[in-house]
Amino acid sequence: MPYPAYMEESIHKVEATRPRRLEETFSRIPEAEREGLVNEFHPDYKKEYLRELKIGPNKGSPAPDEIADLLEGNSRINPDEVNLDDVDYDVDVLVIGCGGAGGAAALLAEENGARVLLVTKLRLGDANTIGAQAGTQAADRPNDSPILHYLDVMGGGHFTNDPDLVETLVKDAPDAIGWLESLGVNWDKEPDGSYHELSGGGTCRRRMHSCRDYTGLEEMRVIRDEIRQRHMHGRTLDFVEFQPAIELILDDKGQVAGAMLMNLETGEMTIVRAKAVVIATGGMGRIHIQGFPTTNHYGATADGLVLAYRVGCPLIHIDTMQYHPTGAAFPVQILGLLITEKVRTLSAQVINRDGDQFVHPLEARDTEASAIIRECKQRGKGITTPTGEVGVWLDSPMIDIIRGEGTIVRELPAMVRQFARFDIDITKEPMLVYPTLHYQNGGIMIKADASTPVPGLFAAGECEGGVHGRNRLIGNSTLDLFVFGRRAGKSAAKWAREVKLGKLTLDHVRKWQHEIKEAGLESRLVSPMLLPNYARHEKPVPGFHPLGEATAYTPFGDATSRWI
Repeated sequence: MPYPAYMEESIHKVEATRPRRLEETFSRIPEAEREGLVNEFHPDYKKEYLRELKIGPNKGSPAPDEIADLLEGNSRINPDEVNLDDVDYDVDVLVIGCGGAGGAAALLAEENGARVLLVTKLRLGDANTIGAQAGTQAADRPNDSPILHYLDVMGGGHFTNDPDLVETLVKDAPDAIGWLESLGVNWDKEPDGSYHELSGGGTCRRRMHSCRDYTGLEEMRVIRDEIRQRHMHGRTLDFVEFQPAIELILDDKGQVAGAMLMNLETGEMTIVRAKAVVIATGGMGRIHIQGFPTTNHYGATADGLVLAYRVGCPLIHIDTMQYHPTGAAFPVQILGLLITEKVRTLSAQVINRDGDQFVHPLEARDTEASAIIRECKQRGKGITTPTGEVGVWLDSPMIDIIRGEGTIVRELPAMVRQFARFDIDITKEPMLVYPTLHYQNGGIMIKADASTPVPGLFAAGECEGGVHGRNRLIGNSTLDLFVFGRRAGKSAAKWAREVKLGKLTLDHVRKWQHEIKEAGLESRLVSPMLLPNYARHEKPVPGFHPLGEATAYTPFGDATSRWI
């Protein structure tokens, strides 16, 4: 689906300004102006889309409407109809979710002597991890250090991060890179064998370790292979696919003691008794906060937050999401698709419809996204697509102009193929982009060992919060997976060796249902959601206000139509 003629006219303006833009130096936004920009235009600061939670450990705290509905939802089970003596699996450690964090947790728990069951909602490895493109940060160059990495992470998160978690993240980073390589990750290398590393928005050094533009897919490949190999060779690591956890189980001492699973095909319930549970269920992009499209896979529906919250585990920074500055705005078939920040680290510029650069390409993500929204919403300098989306140009051909012909094909092969499917050659034409819902900054509260305030419950990866504060920098999400995933596995195995479980109970579900009734929330839907519902409706999704008529290609509201 090549660009229509009126969009090509704007592309000609982009092409005409390239000689000038090669010579110009575009400064970063001053700190005082940056704060005002984010406060006015970033979706997190639209208070009309937040409300206070009415029940649970975060009662009185703000949360996006969509997340609040899930957190306050009723259980999928009737505790009076469940026989907890009929246990289907009895293990030391139960890991819920198999992206990078869950896979790492399962491997390390097994290495530390635990009998492990890994359960996943979809296939083994179906997770946001496989969509991570840019790379994984680690300070391992002579001119870099964990201290500099720490300062970048804290600054990027507006100093709202948990300092202990950030310290853990940056200190463990080089070892995580080495561990992944030992499992078979083929990191990009220089001719001398050293790591090929790039910079990123908000970073002061080059520390991005990558595998072309499919880093997460490569990382998940080796994790998945290792899990299957250990399972096949009789190790104490088993896995179950297409059976998401729908409720945690406690014992009469208040310790987490397992979970209930549901077979997605048959609806059959399975009871797992476990001495420790690791939640690694990933993000929540598929609930489409404020109607934004998302980069997330279909299983990203905030299940882990619901499970942890219902057993009394507090959440942190749950009112803040990351909207990646560059999601695909055209063609509509890939609306919201991640256009990795690596494109901008390689020298692509962000350009308005008149061919002018309006923001430094490597601002921190919340700043970059806010600037793009401002350019479209306030200044009216975006391009409207045939289906009513709006975006600005990401001038990818500048990469080959600046770094030499062939750089795009070498560094971004997956993206070249993705756009070629629609007759768009990103080596010669820019991409139309707009912010897309990408990452859950907050989540389950953890300590540096990945433990939560609820005994026997651990969390790792995107479902936990505190590591990134209110804004995550490029390459720290995949790092988070393997730092805290490995720590969660070790900690869970240690806990399992020492704990004595009591009698299994679902009394916390009964208590929850009583709270729902007392708060007048009986009409809430059941949760966790498990999967999004994209069935066509006679009426538009609530809150969807398109620029023109809604079409078959806009099944949910896009941020551009919301903000314009």
